[in-house]
Amino acid sequence: MSISHVTTHVLDTGSGKPAAAVPVTLHVLDGERWVRIADGATDADGRIKELGPERLPSGTYRLAFDTGKYFAASGTESFFPEVTLTFGVVESEPHYHVPLLLSPFAYSTYRGS
Repeated sequence: MSISHVTTHVLDTGSGKPAAAVPVTLHVLDGERWVRIADGATDADGRIKELGPERLPSGTYRLAFDTGKYFAASGTESFFPEVTLTFGVVESEPHYHVPLLLSPFAYSTYRGS
């Protein structure tokens, strides 16, 4: 499979390193309910390049990051057990990169390229 329409990269700003083994799930909003499309985990570089199909129809999507599991694996206390990022996709756009900058008590995101 080539690179999916939506990719992500998680950086642990507290440690200054990529966040490896973060479970991530991609959902689409179908009417009033969220439907799981794909799931995976970040690689050693904190990236997921193959998360879902190569093309997605226009709509509302979300990425759910299991940050609680990630921090628990290192024995690190954290405040957010999950980070959920909701965003819109336009089918004609070639790619969506949704990075997550993460620390035990804060997070930030932006639309990457």
